[in-house]
Amino acid sequence: MTLKKSISGIRGTIGGEIGTNLTPIDIVECTAGFGTFLKNSFDNVTVVVGKDGRISGDLVSTLAIQTLISLGINVIDLGYTTTPTLEMAVPNLNAQGGIIFTASHNPKEWNALKFINHLGEFISAEGGKEVIKIIESGSLVFSPVDELGTLVLNNEALAHHIEKILQLRFINQEKIKNKKYKIVVDCINSTGAIAIPALLDKLNCEYILINEKITGEFAHNPEPLPAHLMELFEKVKEHNADIGIVVDPDVDRLAFVDENGIFFGEEYTLVACADHVLTHSVGNTVSNLSSTRALRDITIKLGGTYTASAVGEVNVVNQMKATNAIIGGEGNGGIILPELHYGRDALVGIALTLSLLAERNTSLSALKKSYASYTISKNKIQLSKDLDVTKIISYLQEKYASEQLNTIDGLKIDFADGWVHLRESNTEPIIRVYSEAKNEQTANLLASKIIEDVKSIKG
Repeated sequence: MTLKKSISGIRGTIGGEIGTNLTPIDIVECTAGFGTFLKNSFDNVTVVVGKDGRISGDLVSTLAIQTLISLGINVIDLGYTTTPTLEMAVPNLNAQGGIIFTASHNPKEWNALKFINHLGEFISAEGGKEVIKIIESGSLVFSPVDELGTLVLNNEALAHHIEKILQLRFINQEKIKNKKYKIVVDCINSTGAIAIPALLDKLNCEYILINEKITGEFAHNPEPLPAHLMELFEKVKEHNADIGIVVDPDVDRLAFVDENGIFFGEEYTLVACADHVLTHSVGNTVSNLSSTRALRDITIKLGGTYTASAVGEVNVVNQMKATNAIIGGEGNGGIILPELHYGRDALVGIALTLSLLAERNTSLSALKKSYASYTISKNKIQLSKDLDVTKIISYLQEKYASEQLNTIDGLKIDFADGWVHLRESNTEPIIRVYSEAKNEQTANLLASKIIEDVKSIKG
């Protein structure tokens, strides 16, 4: 089963049978469901759309665009774009919604339709359930020929996005420009090849691009993890660069490599950005349950309050709004800065981090040493018919009842020497098992213990 209909959209592999993969029929039905959802709330609906660099991008976007037009909805097409760029474009263009065609970090055979509301944020859980209800009801009504929607192209959204980043009070353009940083960028054959150079040009940075051809034939697994970034590590050393940058295909996740060609860690992207923001303006922070404790540490140190949310951008955003957080995000390298917009944004993360390094006149390696050292072990268990996630969590709750437990999203167990978070993935047919401790060995041992527990239940 490689088709997932969730509260934020539809994701699956291209081809195959209707209802089990992301086929043209499923794309049309789900687009029509979202379009109908918008028409139930607004008159004269306009939807902003855009795609990452995937092979199936043209196929998915064409089907979706024509479906929206057939519903009498006007469409603004950004073409190749990033998720945060589209999120910002929706309110800026006075649209009622948006769809970004991207499967984020998933391999090339995947694609997805992610639904954005009129605020430029992922639709709420309630809204997502309503869209699914409309899709499953089959009650879709299309417009007559004289009431079809229109299509216009827009190539100005990225420039608007970058302009707004550079206007932020946290971005020190002068100091960054004076540093003349040399940066190697892994564009992972997608829209980072367009967006990141456009930002770095404004900041007077020299850059070397790798995997910059937008082919959708990803040069490596597109999830920005160390095992996938050997080329970037070597290129940073080869070019004697100050920094290495890697993003995912839709440019909402960000990770850095230091000047020695060593992974800075996607978990520490948010820590560094929060450090910079909180140094300038004390406030609260939020990350999800699967993110490093280092954010909590730096927040408390700088006078703020840290809160954890369930995994998922919608959940983080809701918690940020509830606590009036000044910055937040997810440990996968997703930065959310409300003064810009409520969405994960690699471009603002780059600008914030460069400002931090420039103002402190430091390097990424020295910066990393200034933070509490934690290691996260990220593991997964493939879902199968004989794995009952509810039963697994119930068993673990009983077994580890003496530990500190959190059940707002799967199960998080806080041990004295670290934590383990087990939850069913929103994007893949797997159970994620993340653990964190002061060293890699302990983190791996904690994860292994829980995985063995799961296997014993399965047996």
